[in-house]
Amino acid sequence: MKTYKAYCIDLDGTVYRGKEPILETVQFIHHLQQHNIEPFFVTNNASQTADQVKAKLKGFGIEAKRSHIMTSAMAAAKYIVLHYPDVSVSMIGESGLREALVENGVKIVESSTDVFVMGIDRDITYEKLAQACLDIRKGAVFISTNSDRAFPSERGLLPGNGAFTTLVQTSTGVDPIFIGKPGGQMLEIIQQEHQFAKEDMVMIGDNYDTDILAGIWFGIDTIHVNSGVTSTEDVLSKPFPPTLTLDNLLEIL
Repeated sequence: MKTYKAYCIDLDGTVYRGKEPILETVQFIHHLQQHNIEPFFVTNNASQTADQVKAKLKGFGIEAKRSHIMTSAMAAAKYIVLHYPDVSVSMIGESGLREALVENGVKIVESSTDVFVMGIDRDITYEKLAQACLDIRKGAVFISTNSDRAFPSERGLLPGNGAFTTLVQTSTGVDPIFIGKPGGQMLEIIQQEHQFAKEDMVMIGDNYDTDILAGIWFGIDTIHVNSGVTSTEDVLSKPFPPTLTLDNLLEIL
């Protein structure tokens, strides 16, 4: 197994399931850090701020650098600033998305015909969904932090942002711009901000349709772990297999 400079590791289903750590992954991360390699944590979960992700990882015994945390909310905010500068943005989402937008200087309003961005919101209401549809019908660009229809927790698979995005998409007839995995925006930001060559990067995750495809489409190596959404059996039947398939990350060692 080659040694990489940038280990990009998914969180939900790879490092933990809800409030339960995946111990083999925690040990693997400790091994990397003992060899002076700081992994990147790349998550489609837009609900948490970088500081909240850092605190959650610390609760599992992982000391993460804030600069090595990349959420789909952070990537969405950077995308909006780059492609739609100086516009007003309406949103559905939690503190992770709101803080990312504010940190990047994006003006948030209750209703916008410029840009609407959607992230996971566990206090979702009919009125929020209705306002989103109205904004999009009036011409707002429809951006979604990620297309995950479900995410793993200690209770099992729960509805993800992609499920709610599909509702708005179906109602309006407008296809969203997805930012998170399997898109490569988060990996591209890591590459550009830290000046990595693609051959020095690897994407590690449990979900073939997000984590593994993101790495494949971005053009870097991939490692699938059998700890979350996609089983090894299903992964091995895919036309584009990952670079490596493992039951857990300790097998690398």
